[in-house]
Amino acid sequence: MAKKKTWNQNEIKKENKQLILTTVINKSPISRAQIANHTGLNKATVSSLVSDLLNESLLFEAGLGASNGGRPPVMLYFNKIAGYAVGINLGVNFISGILTDLDGNIIIEKYISFLNLSYNKIINKIDDIIDYLISNRPISPYGIVGIGIGIPGIVTNSGIVHNAPNLEWKNKDLYTHLKNKYNIPIIIQNEANAGVYGEQKHGVGKNKKNVIYVSIGVGIGIGIIINGNLLRGNNGFLGESGHMTIDYNGLKCTCGSNGCWELYASEKYIYNNIDKYSLNIPSNTDDILSILIRLATKNEKDALEIFNVIGDNIGVGVNNIINTFDPSMIIIGNKISTAKEWIKPALFNRVKKSEWIQERNLDIKFSNLDYYSPALGMSSFVIDNFLNIKSI
Repeated sequence: MAKKKTWNQNEIKKENKQLILTTVINKSPISRAQIANHTGLNKATVSSLVSDLLNESLLFEAGLGASNGGRPPVMLYFNKIAGYAVGINLGVNFISGILTDLDGNIIIEKYISFLNLSYNKIINKIDDIIDYLISNRPISPYGIVGIGIGIPGIVTNSGIVHNAPNLEWKNKDLYTHLKNKYNIPIIIQNEANAGVYGEQKHGVGKNKKNVIYVSIGVGIGIGIIINGNLLRGNNGFLGESGHMTIDYNGLKCTCGSNGCWELYASEKYIYNNIDKYSLNIPSNTDDILSILIRLATKNEKDALEIFNVIGDNIGVGVNNIINTFDPSMIIIGNKISTAKEWIKPALFNRVKKSEWIQERNLDIKFSNLDYYSPALGMSSFVIDNFLNIKSI
């Protein structure tokens, strides 16, 4: 019985300590007395656990608060530079890597584009970016607290890349490679799940409880938060909406089906149809989207038409998502959001054609984080893991 009591006491102490840390993160600057009032913990418990957190370099003291007649309280802050997290957004033709502090602020970033590389060559590039971010990190008590990578495909709950069709990956154990190389916590997620979390923590979906992030690059995936919870599916496979059929007599997709949404509403449409337009695009470019954006700024007719078609087709899939999940917000993100100026009119026009959808209390927005959302989401997962905070 005594052992059980000790175990319970240890668990209670751990939970109370976590409650105090979370309170300081969300409410700082805050005094010990304010923590006690906010959490309901007694002042002695707060004082003891705050001392532990100060010794662990997760909190620091700075400045005095307002006095209520007695001695002014010393204010507490979260030490966001106690450690750093690496977040990676792996696209089909690019890698975006960031180093953030424990509050999700980007300290260093590295971006590369590529075209048609093998698994091993992509992994080498991921390693190069991680090495660059780690080697340039500021000095801190905890150093790098983990690495998170968002993958454009199906990732199992154990971190295995089960299938990433647009990369032609199947059953790739990226987790073991990274764990053996860096020997720190590794988190691998579907990049759309990472994107919706990045938006909820840092973007236009901040603090929203019913939000869907539509990640559009070469493929399309969606991340779904309903009632404050991230939906993952039975095996972690939820969100592959780029492969919903919008034309059952349509083109053959890499997934094996016909007429998949991403064939008509992503960068894949550009790659598959660019020869039909009178545009001077180099055949070996690894970033046609950026070239089209430059042409669209000059009112190039065919570039505008491509974005109009993509916007309309995005709207077709968005209507299906709205009718299925009834969210309060849909966020269009990843690389396609860099062309929002030319895509938005056709997308909104398509959605407005549905009187039923117009009756709903719904915001459709483009990400203000561009392609950073998944990397920020992965960084947030890593930070939550380090701080023992439950992610959504």
